Amino acid sequence: MRHRLVKLLTSRLWEQVIIAIIVVNSIVLGLMTYPEVMVAYGPLLHVLDKAILAIFVAELVTRIYAFGPRFFRDPWNLFDFSVVAIAVIPATGPFQVLRALRILRVLRLISTMPALRRVVGGLISALPGMTSILVLMAMLFYVAAVMATNLFGQNFPDWFGTLTASLYTLFQVMTLESWSMGIVRPVMEVHPQAWAFFVPFILLSTYAVLNLFIGVIVSAMQQDSEASATADRQTLHDDSAAVLAEMRALRAEVTSLRNDLGARERASRQEDLQ
Repeated sequence: MRHRLVKLLTSRLWEQVIIAIIVVNSIVLGLMTYPEVMVAYGPLLHVLDKAILAIFVAELVTRIYAFGPRFFRDPWNLFDFSVVAIAVIPATGPFQVLRALRILRVLRLISTMPALRRVVGGLISALPGMTSILVLMAMLFYVAAVMATNLFGQNFPDWFGTLTASLYTLFQVMTLESWSMGIVRPVMEVHPQAWAFFVPFILLSTYAVLNLFIGVIVSAMQQDSEASATADRQTLHDDSAAVLAEMRALRAEVTSLRNDLGARERASRQEDLQ
């Protein structure tokens, strides 16, 4: 019974059905954010939402029964369990905030689709390398914020009056959101040489350090992809080796049968001659 359930739960058809249900649930949750839609179809949408949640709970219970303790050893299964558990908690009283977390069910697409799992796996494997880059960026921001506070804080207290204000302003400059007309040019009207501070900061933070993030992520995803390809090749090699071993054993068995048959025929001929 469990073997059949495992075969069903790991089949391509079951995966497609779950993906379709998740997509429908995403559309339902999106429609529930429109007051006019809720006025017209609110009861129907609530029924659909509860029905889909019941399907998710039943599917999760079935997977726990089918896989047994192995279910809780897979991080993606724990992720699905957490998402469904959050959705089951009544969103009333102190748990009112959980109503907004129902949309997390959409993230089940990550655990359902292997391609998305590989992308997330690459991002997770890139975290150690990203930590050092975050430290480097924090140092850059701290030094630049202290300098900006001392240089521009007196004339522009709203932007650079305190260390925290300078950090936020520099973050806006790093994102290139209204950095020139909104911040740098007004500052240059009072401090004409301010470009000598902002231009190197943008080059270092936006075009150097942030590109390091991209490089680390791409490298980690490439390594993850190569590891997966290596594992697939090893599995194929092992399967091929097993098939060859079976073929050799079969050939040896056939040869043994032929030898036995030949020996019997020779013995039979000798008996006939005698």
